[in-house]
Amino acid sequence: MSGHNKWSTIKHKKGAADAKRGKVFTKIIKEISVAAKLGGGDPGGNPRLRTAIDKAKAENMPKENVERAIKKGTGGMEGVVYEEIVYEGYGPGGVAVLVEVLTDNRNRSVSDIRSIFTKCNGNMGEAGCVAWMFDKKGLLVFPKSVNFDKLFEAAIEAGADDVVDEEEQIEVLTDPSAFPAVRDALEAAGFKPESSEVTSIPQTMVELEGKNAENMIKLMDRMEDNDDVQNVYANFDISAEDMEKMM
Repeated sequence: MSGHNKWSTIKHKKGAADAKRGKVFTKIIKEISVAAKLGGGDPGGNPRLRTAIDKAKAENMPKENVERAIKKGTGGMEGVVYEEIVYEGYGPGGVAVLVEVLTDNRNRSVSDIRSIFTKCNGNMGEAGCVAWMFDKKGLLVFPKSVNFDKLFEAAIEAGADDVVDEEEQIEVLTDPSAFPAVRDALEAAGFKPESSEVTSIPQTMVELEGKNAENMIKLMDRMEDNDDVQNVYANFDISAEDMEKMM
C-alpha cells in the first residue's frame, strides 16, 4: 500500500470518518470560504475552490452548505481572518509529520499542535525540518475496476506524471499545476475519480510497531480532531497485523 494513503485507509477501517462527519464538514466549509475569498466564487476559474467543492460532494455535504460557504468567502468573511500555517515535527519512531492549519488564532494553534506532539511521544520541530521529505502532488484515485491501460493512456496524454496500480486502487499522480487540467480531461473521457486532491506524498516510509504504532495513531487522531487542522501528512507504515490489534 502506498504510504500517502495509509492514514486514509486506517480511518476508513476504524470508522472514524463517519464518527467525525460534523467536524469534516466544518473543515471543508472553512476551506471553501477561504478558497472563495482568495480566488473568487467561480469554481471554473478557481482550482482550489473546485477541489474543495469536490471534497464536499464526496462527503455528501448539502448543496446549500456549499453555497453558503462560498457566499461567506466572497462577501469578505467579515470578522474572521484565517491564516494558513504549516507546522512540522516528528512523531513516535522518528516519523515525519506535516500539519496544515487554517486558524484565526495563531497562538492557540501552535500551543495545541505542540501539546498533541508532546502527549503522543513526538516533538514539534522548526520550519523546514521535515517538509523536504514530502513531494507536493496532485492525486486522483480510481477503483480497481477501471481499465488500467485506457486510464494510463488518457492520463499521460492529459499531462499526468505517472499512473500506479496499487493493491486496493489505481492512482494518477500529477504536478500540482497540472492537476485541474488532468482531472477535467479524465472526467471528460469518462473516468470519474473516487477522490481527487493536491496532497503531500512522503518520499520514504518509517515502519512502526507496538507502542510507537499506537502513539502514532493517537497523534493522527488528535490532530484531525483539532478544529484548526485541515490536513495531516506523515510517512509511517503499520502492518496489517498490528492494525488488527488496535482496531
